[in-house]
Amino acid sequence: MILEVWVTLVTVSALTKGVFGGYGLSMFAAQSSPPDPCYDENGNPRRCIPDFVNSAFGKDVRVSSTCGNPAARYCVVTEKGEERTRDCHTCDAGDPKKSHPPAYLTDLNNPHNLTCWQSENYVQYPQNVTLTLSLGKKFEVTYVSLQFCSPRPESMAIYKSMDYGKSWVPFQFYSTQCKKMYNRQNKATITKQNEQEAICTDSHTDMHPLTGGLIAFSTLDGRPSAHDFDNSPVLQDWVTATDIKNEDDSELARDSYFYAVSDLQVGGRCKCNGHASKCVKDREGNLVCECKHNTAGPECDRCKPFHYDRPWQRATAREANECIACHCNLHARRCRFNMELYKLSGRRSGGVCLNCRHNTAGRHCHYCKEGYYRDMTKSISHRRACKACDCHPVGAAGKTCNQTTGQCPCKDGVTGITCNRCAKGYQQSRSPIAPCIKIPVASPTATYSSYEEPSDCESHCKASKGKMKITMKKYCKKDYAVQVHVLKGDKAGEWWKFTVNIISVYKQGEHRIRRGDQLLWVRAKDVACKCPKIKPGRKYLLLGTDDDSPGQSGVVADKGSLLIPWKDLWGRRLRKFQQRDKRGKC
Repeated sequence: MILEVWVTLVTVSALTKGVFGGYGLSMFAAQSSPPDPCYDENGNPRRCIPDFVNSAFGKDVRVSSTCGNPAARYCVVTEKGEERTRDCHTCDAGDPKKSHPPAYLTDLNNPHNLTCWQSENYVQYPQNVTLTLSLGKKFEVTYVSLQFCSPRPESMAIYKSMDYGKSWVPFQFYSTQCKKMYNRQNKATITKQNEQEAICTDSHTDMHPLTGGLIAFSTLDGRPSAHDFDNSPVLQDWVTATDIKNEDDSELARDSYFYAVSDLQVGGRCKCNGHASKCVKDREGNLVCECKHNTAGPECDRCKPFHYDRPWQRATAREANECIACHCNLHARRCRFNMELYKLSGRRSGGVCLNCRHNTAGRHCHYCKEGYYRDMTKSISHRRACKACDCHPVGAAGKTCNQTTGQCPCKDGVTGITCNRCAKGYQQSRSPIAPCIKIPVASPTATYSSYEEPSDCESHCKASKGKMKITMKKYCKKDYAVQVHVLKGDKAGEWWKFTVNIISVYKQGEHRIRRGDQLLWVRAKDVACKCPKIKPGRKYLLLGTDDDSPGQSGVVADKGSLLIPWKDLWGRRLRKFQQRDKRGKC
């Protein structure tokens, strides 16, 4: 069998020292040894793997039976030509020269000075002999081999555990009667559908010697996905083991009734998922991977804290899959991964910062929290990038300022970044509700209210009579929608020219409307008929159509315009209308 030839050609010294590059093991291809194998000469991460070793070497093996306690006589049958001879000896645990302890299973295997563990005499079915080896952590096992000093068993099973001996699954069965002993077909075909299934074979009986026979099991031999191991989670799981167990299940009579093994080997690599080049002992003496690529865990099987910007993945030959730190602008020490955000970003970033400090907020701690605004003289990563709004407790209408400019929301007649002074045309009062009141002036209202009201005002203003309500339909019918503060008004022939401060622009047509002081033109007849009804010193919501103004600039309102005293609760509603309009709802 090819497998036996391959294992036989592996020298004892090579296995003991952990240098191996054998048949069918492209997944364990050897790498060069730069200062750090996990990074290339430019410092870029790349897949790295621990050395291939005999992970059983020097480890304790638990056995169900060992000869010599009490001392007992045993006989070995040997062949000389066609003759068989029987040589008898004594196994005595109290005599080092005549003892065969379990330590001989994993010591240095010297073919010129064999040391063999040996079971008690007369072991017969249904009793069996069990060898159990703990590897100390998860390994990716490539092969398991046993070199016998006695005849090989007629039936034997190799098991593996992935949870440190709590549960066991079969790795391989050997028997001359596979159906009877294990209810398995002899040498069953392995397909992609049963790659994690143990098979039974009688190949261990080929050229069966009385002593010195070898049983060797390759975990990947004949498995269809072995050539693409990097992309086969099934096989990655199949070769993973923390413990190995061998059981003799023979029920046939033999010339000798004991087993003796000179060497138990488990070839493989410490499982580190491509993120470590070696395993070391931690403070508790446990074997763990020396993780790189910002990974952590005994097998480098998770990202280390604060490196959750993309999900953990096993390294491959093409991609190191390094864990990436969350982008928190130096304002957070913890973060979490969000798969939905990761997918929405085109699988580029899924980290969400937690407990943003320095008065920042947001997924990346990238803007200032409520009550603070951005200091544009400092980078967003500066610990003082966000300044307190410091809104005046009397002059401001709230404590939250504009996060870009720092402008606080001021009460009527109040101005300044922090709302700490009265605006032009206003004077301070003693009222905390209205701290600034308008300075009395000759009201233009008196001028146009004394204007002789035309007799046809009722029919003239019919379109604008009645209680006004703000709806999406009305918003869509108008060309522009603005919030204005009427400052003063002057008559100019057939028109009234009002100076207004445009506070917010929610919609505009072909005529560009900018915030700040502007002119509002209204026909004298509309003013006289009070459609629209307008008074200086008041704030209004104005919805109108694009008409050419009699002057060089400004907006025009007429009897068909909506001029409604402003209410603060309309701001949110108008912004919703604005969003719907952008989506083509108008």
